Amino acid sequence: MAVLHGWRAARVTPLGELNTPPRMTAALLRLTVQVVLVASLWRGLYAQTGTTAGLDRDQAVTYAVMAVLASRLRELDQFAGRDTVIQHMHFGTIVYWYLRPLPPQRYYALRALGEQVYGFAWALGGYAVCLAAGVVRPPESAAVAGVFALSLLLGQWVLYYVMLALDQLCFWTLRNNAAMLILIFAQNLLSGVYAPLWFFPGWFITLSTFLPFQATLSVPLSLYVGRTELSDAPLQLGIQAAWVVLLALFTRFLWYRAARRVISQGG
Repeated sequence: MAVLHGWRAARVTPLGELNTPPRMTAALLRLTVQVVLVASLWRGLYAQTGTTAGLDRDQAVTYAVMAVLASRLRELDQFAGRDTVIQHMHFGTIVYWYLRPLPPQRYYALRALGEQVYGFAWALGGYAVCLAAGVVRPPESAAVAGVFALSLLLGQWVLYYVMLALDQLCFWTLRNNAAMLILIFAQNLLSGVYAPLWFFPGWFITLSTFLPFQATLSVPLSLYVGRTELSDAPLQLGIQAAWVVLLALFTRFLWYRAARRVISQGG
């Protein structure tokens, strides 16, 4: 029975997408436009130079396009299903998370797992098309591909806990749409979604090393494009694993504290 409940929870958001063809069409169009524009932008930036910040043109384009594809791993519309934490806090329905057969933390994890598996199918399909079209270059070796896959898995694990911590913030702020947007923007900026971190000032790079954000995306993509050598991979993977453990303990503590604050709020 628990497995059945888990399967149902994991497929909620993907089913919402699959049963709404216009939403899937819009997602495909948006992803295509993003890839084309990003690839064109970085090719244009490197039109008059050979290497910048340790990256040549092909490396920069590959990094930027794969960052766009990686964003699909957690880019599903939960608001349409009114099942985000911030919505539940606003409408006072968060209490039902604590009345279901599944504990809220397990329900949240299963929802995220279903979304990431669905998003991975999008990202993998986009990667295959971009690779065949020569937009991105393949990994230099099987070892690089293996390390990248492991690092990407750890990065998505870190990202899960980062997004969970942001959602758990709603238990204390109730209405924090502006704060959530700011924090999500900071997460994308510090993780290297908008641009590789090596293009930023030294103080910015130093600051990012003390935060978990770069472990979500910058580390795996740096390994893929060769900006980070394989000899440095064990250290980077260790840092990612450490962030997983620390954030897991932190969010577990927040779940415990949040359960003591659950009230019926709003309608």
